[in-house]
Amino acid sequence: MDEKFNPFAIAQQQIDKVAEKLGLDPAVHELLRWPMQEIKVTLPVKMDDGNTRIFHAFRVQYNTARGPAKGGIRWHPQETIDTVRALAAWMTWKTSVVDIPLGGGKGGIICNPKELSETEKERLARAYIRALARSLGVTKDVPAPDVYTTPQIMAWMMDEYEKIMGESHPGVITGKPIAIGGSMGRGDATARGGIYVTKEAAAAFEMDLKGKTMAVMGFGNAGQNAALLGEEILGLRLVAASDSKGGVYNPKGIDARALVDYKIKNGTLKGFPDTEDITNQELLELDVTVLFPAALENVILKENAPRIKCKICCELANGPTTPEADAILNDKGILVLPDFLANAGGVTVSYFEQVQNAYNLYWELQEVHWRLEKKMRRAFKSVHEMSQTNKLPLREAAYLVAVARVAEACRLRGWV
Repeated sequence: MDEKFNPFAIAQQQIDKVAEKLGLDPAVHELLRWPMQEIKVTLPVKMDDGNTRIFHAFRVQYNTARGPAKGGIRWHPQETIDTVRALAAWMTWKTSVVDIPLGGGKGGIICNPKELSETEKERLARAYIRALARSLGVTKDVPAPDVYTTPQIMAWMMDEYEKIMGESHPGVITGKPIAIGGSMGRGDATARGGIYVTKEAAAAFEMDLKGKTMAVMGFGNAGQNAALLGEEILGLRLVAASDSKGGVYNPKGIDARALVDYKIKNGTLKGFPDTEDITNQELLELDVTVLFPAALENVILKENAPRIKCKICCELANGPTTPEADAILNDKGILVLPDFLANAGGVTVSYFEQVQNAYNLYWELQEVHWRLEKKMRRAFKSVHEMSQTNKLPLREAAYLVAVARVAEACRLRGWV
């Protein structure tokens, strides 16, 4: 992998910068630069045609000083250990910045789920849990859905874990279907958390969003819900959206609900009525008030950053902006809401799911929304105060808040 765009190299650059600002002890700094545990497994899976395919998979438990590891499982043909490492690091800072008692982890399987049948997906999900069961658990590491994994896949994984343990353990996996212990409000939690942070940022910087425009890059779960909730909560007008196959654009506005329904029905955005085609790159460079990068990492680069014109960039994807591009956006006066704050709604409601599983008592949807908004408002407030006090961009301020909390936990435990 090109070191320039290696997500783990980027994650380490970020921690190096923060360590210098915090004046971290060299041992603490070095500890926080690396995962505490990495597991690589090889999974033989019988396919529908009777042949066996070999899949390679990972689980990284980055830091557990503040609590058990927590993080999603990605299924992607280009998955790499460095991507998983970086995402586990960012999850460590994410759980810390929203102040929930969890650490950071991440998992991945190198596969193309679009080429797998439902029965093949189930066998792959169960194989992953069989290989890792002894390293997982509510007091060790709790997986969740991520890129190309679903509540159904989480259900199979939980069931396999319970078969191995011989008892009920609903809290071992989050993002489950509601019928088997999932939480109300988990489906749109990532986007909803980002919308709440955008709302707080607009208020803090005296920006009126009602009637203004938004564009969404990546029209999966987070992107679709960002479009819907951007309209509902912020009063924004959707003008462009894109997915891996391309995008659609109408400067007069696109009905978000109609576009989501079209994508679900057709599997693509292309051909949506009264729109013109637009590429992902063109979408990023539109003159909109709020841009939601909600796809994969490394899409905003130093090459295209000078052409980005949004007022607010709310990072719903993990690592969409490289450090060089981040500096350019800051110099341009674009308000960047960093990924591990902006998209922390998902892990926050996953934490709520764990709490509900532990108590065997489940909350109504409005209570989940209220608790999530409260958490996101507090997180933004702590980051904004750090930003104002130290005259720093929000990303650097968020890192200072998050890393300081993890470093303190490491010291209190006597690890360093």
